[in-house]
Amino acid sequence: MGNWLTAGWRRAGWEAAAVGRSVRNALRESGPERDTMVQALKAAAAAILAWAIVGVWIKGAMALLAPWTALAMVDVTVYRTLRTGLQQSAIIVVGALWASVAMYVTGGSTLVAMAIALPLLMLAGTYRRLGAYGIYGATTALFVITYGSYKVPQIGDRLLETAVGAAIGIAVNVLVLPPLHLSDVRDNLRVLARESADLLGAIADGLPEEWDAATAEGWQDRARRLGGTVRAVDEARRWSAESRRFNPGRRWRHRRLTPPPGVETDRHWEAVVDHLGSLTRTLAGIASRSPALTSPVHGFLVQYASLAGAMGRLCGHQGDLLVPRRGEDHEADDAAAADASAAWAAYEDLMRTFRDQRDPAAIVSGGVLVETRQLLVTLAPERRGDGM
Repeated sequence: MGNWLTAGWRRAGWEAAAVGRSVRNALRESGPERDTMVQALKAAAAAILAWAIVGVWIKGAMALLAPWTALAMVDVTVYRTLRTGLQQSAIIVVGALWASVAMYVTGGSTLVAMAIALPLLMLAGTYRRLGAYGIYGATTALFVITYGSYKVPQIGDRLLETAVGAAIGIAVNVLVLPPLHLSDVRDNLRVLARESADLLGAIADGLPEEWDAATAEGWQDRARRLGGTVRAVDEARRWSAESRRFNPGRRWRHRRLTPPPGVETDRHWEAVVDHLGSLTRTLAGIASRSPALTSPVHGFLVQYASLAGAMGRLCGHQGDLLVPRRGEDHEADDAAAADASAAWAAYEDLMRTFRDQRDPAAIVSGGVLVETRQLLVTLAPERRGDGM
């Protein structure tokens, strides 16, 4: 029981740290975290405005349908909002109408109306072309049934409330900072570089100390999370193309945004993440005192920490190179070149230490070095050493 609690608290701590990093990134700089924050605030604003119009001004009896519909309309791109707006509105209208019919034929019995309306709407919501929006019909039906609003004049009011919410949601997403994801690819790549650098920095700081299985599991968990950022880069490429369609701000905003790096950059960082995953798995196996893995001597780990730190700085400066630069700014190039040279020099020093090892741990040290060499070749292939 104690182990479960410890593991639960540890994972909660990792999750809280990840949330904290996302919040800091959203507040500090432009990027995917800030875009997400802006879209969330726009959705909230659309819902509040819809409630103000329908609930306060028009005084609709079931005003919550308006903000509910407005929330659904604020999507990740203008094109998607326009394309799916009619579909989502239709789903919500069908849910409201079917719930009203169920209430009418049951004489206003809430329980029986739910038994009639919800099974059919839930089954219809699984239709694959409706995607994530299929559940909106059943949710809307619940609102209508629990409010007990099903007479003919009231049905017309429900349609009006839905229409107002849809119009407000679409208008807010199209006219207020319409999402243009041209920078999302670069921003996600920068996040990937920064998080890779932070992970290597954490390994560099931890190895010379008394690190344990929990510490190594934390490194491994962070490496796994990098896979989510790799997928975010792929999504950003799709959004980048889609966000330009029907976007009223694309012309004036496009002039201020530099096109994203090519797909070869995606493959570069995907390979880095793969190697970091393998490396952290090995370190986690060493820390857990796996019978198949004998821990390298302390001196080897101290030297490896220096190498990990150099690779982390290299990742950080390669992330800096993703930022569009003006003029002949070579500082980031020079810093990345210096880090690459330092990383390869540290690797070669470690290789000399490894060749002098004769204990059983040399097998594990060799495995770590093989994975590290692959990581270094990915990060700085032009400065590759002579090998093992």
